[in-house]
Amino acid sequence: MNKPIIELLRKAVGREKISTEEHVLQERRHDYSYISQLDDFQGRPAPEAACVAIPADTADVVAIVNTCRENSVALIPFGLGSGVVAGVIAHPDAVMLDMSGMKRIRKIDTHNLLATFEAGVRGSDAEAALVKQGLMLGHYPQSIEVSSVGGWVATRASGQFSSAYGSIEDIVMALEVVLPNGEVLETRMTPRAAAGPNLNELFLGSEGTLGIVTAVTISVRWQAEKREYSAFYAPDMEKGFELQRNIIQHGWEPPVMRQYDATEVKRLFPDQFRGKDSLLIMVHEGPTGKVAAEIKEILEIAADLGCEPAPVEAVDKWFVDRNHVSTFEKYLKQGVVVDTIEIAAVWDKIFGIYESALASLNEVENIVVASAHSSHCYRSGLNLYFTFAVLPSNSSQMADVYKDCWRRVIEATYKGGGGISHHHGIGRNRRDWMPAEVGETGVNLLKTLKAALDPQGIMNPGVLIK
Repeated sequence: MNKPIIELLRKAVGREKISTEEHVLQERRHDYSYISQLDDFQGRPAPEAACVAIPADTADVVAIVNTCRENSVALIPFGLGSGVVAGVIAHPDAVMLDMSGMKRIRKIDTHNLLATFEAGVRGSDAEAALVKQGLMLGHYPQSIEVSSVGGWVATRASGQFSSAYGSIEDIVMALEVVLPNGEVLETRMTPRAAAGPNLNELFLGSEGTLGIVTAVTISVRWQAEKREYSAFYAPDMEKGFELQRNIIQHGWEPPVMRQYDATEVKRLFPDQFRGKDSLLIMVHEGPTGKVAAEIKEILEIAADLGCEPAPVEAVDKWFVDRNHVSTFEKYLKQGVVVDTIEIAAVWDKIFGIYESALASLNEVENIVVASAHSSHCYRSGLNLYFTFAVLPSNSSQMADVYKDCWRRVIEATYKGGGGISHHHGIGRNRRDWMPAEVGETGVNLLKTLKAALDPQGIMNPGVLIK
């Protein structure tokens, strides 16, 4: 335990904001990633940090950052711990910065449709506060009930309604960030600016390596007047991709567009399973006339492509299950290696990646499930979410099998011309593939930014880039 830093931090922000309680240290050793939980389960647990700092406001964060920098102590931000790519792993000489104490809703502005939240605000609490005033976020990650607003920025998150409303980078208006030198950056609150590079972008997806996001201003929306559902069967995934491409490129934007291959339909929508058919479900919302027109036009597009209407009860089921975050515990006890990997690619690459990634996964010994669905659609491309489950013959093989499955999907993606992460971030799971993703020049640029902002390398070391 690094006792000097503990006492220095207590002097800087108060004893009550620096915890060395065992249960607090234990609960903040790592994020929700499968590999971290597997290490715990198999007796290779991540260590506890020296202490957990729990700031109450931005001034506390400044004091904590300054104290850690002046003493060359690593500082690891911890939102609500819902990350799934090993972006948070404690170290005995590091300080965990628990942002959950910063949970004030600073302002909701119904005239300009802006809402400012401190970084530790739980996503579902942010949405609930907006709903009371007839508003909505439009940003609904599956983890909304267990993730924070600051975490969305740090990981460059995307929500389930992104096909119409965009992802976190599309709705962030301004950020408040404590830089590694202790200065506070407040970016300008304006709908657009041509004042040089957008400084918000430095911190979107930076995973706590360039600064600590302390507050976020989001452009919010009025609640939709009308919501309806539709669903379609496509003869195969490729035809379903083509249906999605035609919908979005004709100017229609259902906020939810999710297409499941037959394997996933059978598992997730057994009542709607129909042989080899894939299933596309959609949510349409907005002004009543727009919703009616959108559904009418999409019916015609689907008919032209030979895709048949499917029961909308599938969408009802998705709404019931959509925020369920499954626990890994039951799989660990059964010796099952399981995870999901999200990627993205332009339209003429996505089906090839789908085929090659699943073909590679199906080569894994004792593979139980290899499947995929899309969940985020764009004019120029599509996201895919791969799911794998393997039952190794020996539990000692679980970590190696896990890494092999990840390797297969990531290699199929970048060799096929896709992007290796869509919305979960890089963490440690994808870090070694960053040269393939952004090139050596890109990695060197990121290292230059890191060195300029954080010359001592204290901010979440080991994440994003080596």
